[in-house]
Amino acid sequence: MTQAKLGDNVSIHYTGKLEDGTVFDSSRDRDPLQFSLGGGQVIPGFEAAVMGMTPGDSKTEVIDAEAAYGPHRDEMVMVVERTQIPEDIPLDVGVQLQLRGPQGQLLPVLVTELSDAEVTLDANHPLAGEKLIFDIELLDIAS
Repeated sequence: MTQAKLGDNVSIHYTGKLEDGTVFDSSRDRDPLQFSLGGGQVIPGFEAAVMGMTPGDSKTEVIDAEAAYGPHRDEMVMVVERTQIPEDIPLDVGVQLQLRGPQGQLLPVLVTELSDAEVTLDANHPLAGEKLIFDIELLDIAS
């Protein structure tokens, strides 16, 4: 059987979990995920896990943070005065906002702490610093 290699378009089903067993994403209730190996469309550790699989193969892969969304970086957490955020924007812990970056790009940030005077915003990916566990099933390969 053909093994998945760089340049192949693959179709997979997956379930992603945290170390405590919490499922953070799954394709099981929707169409399979399709991507090109080597195309940088998925995290590096996930792409590496699919390499060498053949259609019908299933596996569980543990991916360290470095091969997933990277470490949680403290320099990406900022505290701003509450007055810097427009009053019409609802603020609660867990709310995602978008800031405009230096080149005009939109940067997603998560409200992680809130006081009367300050708001703590985290620009890290929500899964940064996490070891991820994926159950992967390779359905099809197209060259």
